[in-house]
Amino acid sequence: MSRNLRILVLALSIFLGRIVIGQSAEQAAPADNACASYEELKTGYLKDNQYNVFIDALENPKGKFKLSAACLNYYKALARYSQLKYLEEKQLWDDYFANGNTYRDQIVQFSNNVISQAQAGDPLRVQSRLLLWKFHHDQQDAFAEDALTDLMTDLDAYAKGSVDPALLKNIADELKANDEKSKARQAYKLYVGKLIADESSEPKLKTLAAAFYKEENLELAENVYDVYIEKISKTLKPEQLVPELLEIASMFVYKPTGLYDMPYAEKIYAKLEGLGKPEVFNQETIYLRAFNLEKMKEYKKAREIYLQLIKLYADTRHFDEAVYKIAMVDAYVLADLKEARAYFEKLTAKPQLFAHKASSLYQLGLLAQWEGDLTKAKDYYNALIKDFSDTQAQLAALTKERLKEIEENKPLEYNLKIFLDLSLKPDAFVMEMGKAELQSSSYILEKNRKASVSSVMNMPESGCNQVELQYLWSGNLGDAHPTVKDATFEESYTENGTKETNLVVVSPSGTLDRSFIMEDVY
Repeated sequence: MSRNLRILVLALSIFLGRIVIGQSAEQAAPADNACASYEELKTGYLKDNQYNVFIDALENPKGKFKLSAACLNYYKALARYSQLKYLEEKQLWDDYFANGNTYRDQIVQFSNNVISQAQAGDPLRVQSRLLLWKFHHDQQDAFAEDALTDLMTDLDAYAKGSVDPALLKNIADELKANDEKSKARQAYKLYVGKLIADESSEPKLKTLAAAFYKEENLELAENVYDVYIEKISKTLKPEQLVPELLEIASMFVYKPTGLYDMPYAEKIYAKLEGLGKPEVFNQETIYLRAFNLEKMKEYKKAREIYLQLIKLYADTRHFDEAVYKIAMVDAYVLADLKEARAYFEKLTAKPQLFAHKASSLYQLGLLAQWEGDLTKAKDYYNALIKDFSDTQAQLAALTKERLKEIEENKPLEYNLKIFLDLSLKPDAFVMEMGKAELQSSSYILEKNRKASVSSVMNMPESGCNQVELQYLWSGNLGDAHPTVKDATFEESYTENGTKETNLVVVSPSGTLDRSFIMEDVY
């Protein structure tokens, strides 16, 4: 049996066995049921890119039955949209340039026909709104924003009725895939609302949230966990609620591999804190929360939690790291040099030789050099060279550069000096590190493992040409040597410890922002 004959037989079986559609719109079966019956037929044509043949089959159905007008228009719009995407993907430019404008006009015409023919709450209307928005979004034209607004309005109307949750999820997935995050969240919330009507028991909700997490859909997982947490917060005693919240927070806290959502993890930690029972946090949980806040660049709050850690657990294995990071925040976020020195010196006073002691010696030398106390700076630098030349070779190389500057009566390296000036001078301490979004591909690194560091400027949109920026990198960059033109670079480290990356972003009109991050090498 030929392929076309098989399709014809399939079509007839659908007509005769699965649907009954009269001649008028009033007699037609619901649009979603009618169109759903043609999904298999559509696939039969479109999988081999037979778009024109499919449209001809829609317009000239065999037998006495035919599609409703809304179904007909929807499938014609879908066929033309798929055809246009196919021509672009395969670069079939003859057909594309000869007929592309016709196909575009038909996509808009057929989609709008559905919208005028289908009532609010009809799935066909919502699907046509989605198709129309995707088309305008792809074209990047002036109609995309209005099309998105109309889609969300009809989606909300659809969700108020008896609906297929799968359609809500499909639209949410499409919005997310096209980087419409806030609208995707709205759509996922509608989807979750329909699901939990049937899956309202607490164990089912938890299972559902965990399934979405496993599918790597954080939006859906978080939506369901929010409902789950709201329910158990009303029914469980604090001693029962705590382990549930800790389990959820541990899923979303920062980790070098796998899924995480740092703000969501902190939201759960804050809820735990709100229970008024500090004993719910053990030393590992306190550390994870502080680390998570630090990687969110919530440095002041991270400092509070690190301080809590070393006060409650003086024997914690994270003591040296926590003290060092408190000092770094004191210096480069709060410009409190007195406090910074006190915490750096807490580490340098210890007799053991360890990575954070070496880094503290370097930072103390750097602060003294910036202030002009070159004798004290040399003492710190020489102490580092004496004890850590072999175990912290990359840091020792930086230290030798600083010593050379002192010996040759030269100023601090330019990029580094600019960062220190902006961070430490009282009259320059006005930048809140909000515009330059500095990120690492991994904040926890293995030795000799590459990581990518990048900066994105969050600037207000302007009709002017894009401004050319300069990136003044400094700090402990490992084996990297980024230039002023590099917004992104790769680095790796040969020794363990906490490594800082500093950045100042400059435009032709002046300095825009400063930023720094810390990465931990094990």
